Order: sequence, then structure tokens, then C-alpha cells
Amino acid sequence: MPTASKKEIVFSVANKTGRPSAEVSAVCQSFLDQIVNELAAGNRLEFRDFGVFELKRRKERTARNPKTGDPVHVPARTVVAFKPGRIMKNRVVDVEPQ
Repeated sequence: MPTASKKEIVFSVANKTGRPSAEVSAVCQSFLDQIVNELAAGNRLEFRDFGVFELKRRKERTARNPKTGDPVHVPARTVVAFKPGRIMKNRVVDVEPQ
């Protein structure tokens, strides 16, 4: 499956908007930084019809080392969860992963 990098997205947005790539890149990086800052502050981020970023707490558990079969303690941790919104769900419903 092809991967789109931030550089490619910046190039695409710069072409569509007519703005310089450096300016689009700075705005894109600021946007991503702000998402991280909001999540680090414990906030939920909702982008209407796109999706929701939120923090979820995973309980501690005992897992198994796949090589040895020995039990391994996995501590509780906080993870970022993303739930896609309506528009994203509708756009990708028929796309086959590669």
C-alpha cells in the first residue's frame, strides 16, 4: 500500500491553494503540534465529519513472550485512539487495503 508523507500532502495543498510550500509546511506542522499539545493536556479533539482523537486507558495485563512462552507484565498505559467520522467512513468503505 502506498504511503503519503507529510511532504506530499504539503505539496498537494500548496498546489491547490497557490501558497508557498514553506508556508503550508509551517501551518501543517503547527496544526500537528497543536493536536499533540491538546492530547497531552488530556483534551478530546473532535473534527466534525472527519473524526475524533481521544485518550484511552489500557489496563495492566499479563502477556506472553512469543519466543519463550514466559508471562510478561504489561503495565497500564494511556494510548491515543482515533474514531473516524461519517465522511471518512463513507469515503473508504469500498477501498481494498493493499
